[in-house]
Amino acid sequence: MSCCDLAAAGQLGKASIMASDCEPALNQAEGRNPTLERYLGALREAKNDSEQFAALLLVTKAVKAGDIDAKTRRRIFDAVGFTFPNRLLTTKEAPDGCPDHVLRALGVALLACFCSDPELAAHPQVLNKIPILSTFLTARGDPDDAARRSMIDDTYQCLTAVAGTPRGPRHLIAGGTVSALCQAYLGHGYGFDQALALLVGLLAAAETQCWKEAEPDLLAVLRGLSEDFQKAEDASKFELCQLLPLFLPPTTVPPECYRDLQAGLARILGSKLSSWQRNPALKLAARLAHACGSDWIPAGSSGSKFLALLVNLACVEVRLALEETGTEVKEDVVTACYALMELGIQECTRCEQSLLKEPQKVQLVSVMKEAIGAVIHYLLQDSSAARCHLPTPDFSVKRELILIEHLLRARLLLPGWCHLTVEDGPREILIKEGAPSLLCKYFLQQWELTSPGHDTSVLPDSVEIGLQTCCHIFLNLVVTAPGLIKRDACFTSLMNTLMTSLPALVQQQGRLLLAANVATLGLLMARLLSTSPALQGTPASRGFFAAAILFLSQSHVARATPGSDQAVLALSPEYEGIWADLQELWFLGMQAFTGCVPLLPWLAPAALRSRWPQELLQLLGSVSPNSVKPEMVAAYQGVLVELARANRLCREAMRLQAGEETASHYRMAALEQCLSEP
Repeated sequence: MSCCDLAAAGQLGKASIMASDCEPALNQAEGRNPTLERYLGALREAKNDSEQFAALLLVTKAVKAGDIDAKTRRRIFDAVGFTFPNRLLTTKEAPDGCPDHVLRALGVALLACFCSDPELAAHPQVLNKIPILSTFLTARGDPDDAARRSMIDDTYQCLTAVAGTPRGPRHLIAGGTVSALCQAYLGHGYGFDQALALLVGLLAAAETQCWKEAEPDLLAVLRGLSEDFQKAEDASKFELCQLLPLFLPPTTVPPECYRDLQAGLARILGSKLSSWQRNPALKLAARLAHACGSDWIPAGSSGSKFLALLVNLACVEVRLALEETGTEVKEDVVTACYALMELGIQECTRCEQSLLKEPQKVQLVSVMKEAIGAVIHYLLQDSSAARCHLPTPDFSVKRELILIEHLLRARLLLPGWCHLTVEDGPREILIKEGAPSLLCKYFLQQWELTSPGHDTSVLPDSVEIGLQTCCHIFLNLVVTAPGLIKRDACFTSLMNTLMTSLPALVQQQGRLLLAANVATLGLLMARLLSTSPALQGTPASRGFFAAAILFLSQSHVARATPGSDQAVLALSPEYEGIWADLQELWFLGMQAFTGCVPLLPWLAPAALRSRWPQELLQLLGSVSPNSVKPEMVAAYQGVLVELARANRLCREAMRLQAGEETASHYRMAALEQCLSEP
């Protein structure tokens, strides 16, 4: 079709529009746009592609000319449908003399109109366009072309609308949108600011999934933002300070970003600032401390001064928040300050290669003692208030309000509690004041957000981090105060929740670290609560241990090595990326499972039915013994020995799996002896 043919088609479409102009009084009575109604009438009566295309151009023009309500938008959709926009988006042959993006631009404009309706934004016919829409963000073309700019704006409108639907972020991530947005932002072409805004929204909604799908591209954006942060001399540095934490990876921050991030923070925190300017810097520093320890702070005088400044500011903020009456407590800021205080404690207790000089350590220990004293005092007040009696008719309502308030405070204090439960004195105070019971209530309340009724794929990362921190606190109590676990009824409720929740949790992608915490905590508690009726082979207990075996058994695989006939023991892909955070939990879990076997007579037969001991021996037999570290050999032997001792059928199954030969190869003397006995 030539441009003349296209013009003729346009005239034909307009003629049809004029011919179909009817019932103007009805349109006016119903508040309809007469012009748009004529265009829609022509669209419905179009006899071929030329007339339909002409009518669509005019409908699109009418839509862009002014706002339309939801009813009109739906009528446009009913007239147009998805079929023709689909063809416009995928066609590879444009009319002669027309730019190849004109038809696509029309298709995107129609989709943008449809996506203004949340129901249509979640329609499968929109969701399956995500990959092609994402390619438009990085397509080359004349940056000054108005039609191309309009198409880019419409594309961002479509993707933003999809992101606002309940499952939209998941579909965008799967459709390659994160990588496309990163490339669009780094290219700094038209609409790159919209790309950054949408990236921020996706990271806030589904951080783990974003990094899993587009880590290289997100790291490239992080490097670019870090460079901009270091160079910024105007107010943009404060905006970047708020953005950067969203772009820090959940694993390791690239070392090439250290210098820029530290220099930018030093410039901000070394100035006299208001709280709204300083607080984002403290939160960014805390995220870096959590991810990198002190590695991101340079050695030497400048680094030691910067670290001392960080810790001093954190201690001041904690005391202001907890001691000053009438001060608004910003939970995220105080939590960040706890992380910075933890960094200060680590550096003050480090004997070799510490960033701090001795006088700096003495000064920081003094200010940190004062801040920790404020935390303990606050905890005591918190517990006393929670237990006060309210002699009023609506006592139960007020009690619930107090509980809600103190559950919120619990979230703020979680990092501090994690440290305090390690020390004998503070731990006894917390136990005496009822902190474990409050923490159990908080954990169970937060756990509701992971229940089947909620979409766990968009679970806020703060909820998962809070649950993990709770597990760490409970682990501290299990190890240091086992008597408390046995006598306090709240831990029986906690154990029941862990048992019923783990089977579903281990099946969820991206929740491995949380599953590891739950499995390890449950195994350690089961060892202490082994006489509880709930652990005597009930369906819940069997489901829990089956899920725990799944977590423990899937950590390692046999991996072939080039140039060698024998495979080596290697981490599973899902475990490999987070093994640094996972390995301590895994080893604790193996040890706890080993301790449970002699206490629960039904456990060894259940493990045998799962085929874990057979598959473990098969795995060890298929890899080079030199590739298995001594601590792994010890962990595996511990489980196998207890299973063999507990059950005759387990011993026979292990012998059939060449257990004695494998034990000999790995110098597992205890296992070899156990299997040699009748």
